Amino acid sequence: MKIYVVGIGPGKPEYMTPAARMAIEKCDVVAGYTVYVDLIRELTAGKEVKSTAMRKEVERCRMALEACLEGKDVAFVCSGDAGVYGMAGIMCEVAADHPEVEIEVVPGITAACSGASVLGAPLIHDFAVISLSDLLTPWEKIEKRLELAGEADFVICLYNPKSKKRRSHLDRAVEIIGRTRSMDTVCGYVRNIGREGETGVVCSLKDLAENDDIDMFTTVFIGNSQTKVINGRMVTPRGYKDVL
Repeated sequence: MKIYVVGIGPGKPEYMTPAARMAIEKCDVVAGYTVYVDLIRELTAGKEVKSTAMRKEVERCRMALEACLEGKDVAFVCSGDAGVYGMAGIMCEVAADHPEVEIEVVPGITAACSGASVLGAPLIHDFAVISLSDLLTPWEKIEKRLELAGEADFVICLYNPKSKKRRSHLDRAVEIIGRTRSMDTVCGYVRNIGREGETGVVCSLKDLAENDDIDMFTTVFIGNSQTKVINGRMVTPRGYKDVL
């Protein structure tokens, strides 16, 4: 009996790894958030499907664990990569008292990588990934991380930048990062990565503030002091030209 925690990528079938597809196909049960299970509907035919709504992460893990303890192999799916804001960690925690249950984490393409490819090459040098959701992390800690990443001149990739209840978090992040870099810093954002309606926009740091196009289905990229626009693409040089 085994649980595969599977990152299915951003949404397009082409962006799902062969390993992820194989793990889902070999399992008796597919579990996950309803939206993500729907994205792989063609792979769930004839399988037992267990899904829940948003914010039921622990419940989903328990459902997957219970099915596994019944002797079934389970594919527990999540978007992007299972280990980047995914379900791999919490699945291991929930199953901590069951060492007999084998857990295999199957990686996928996270939004930082798939979104970056839409904009160009913003992550070529060192970067930091920060979620602006304060549901599980105190906002004070998020602010500190933004402040230090800004001071260190990291390219910064923001997950969960704005929701209906958190309209001001991105504006606050722009304000914090703007203390250590120009408001003309090259930035970008991508909505609906790998899904219908995918849109990528290259802009400046000041353009991110009070931006109604940005929501929970958007990933934001804030360039460092070297990031530039080359033929419409957001590019962060690593310095190769300087050593040629």
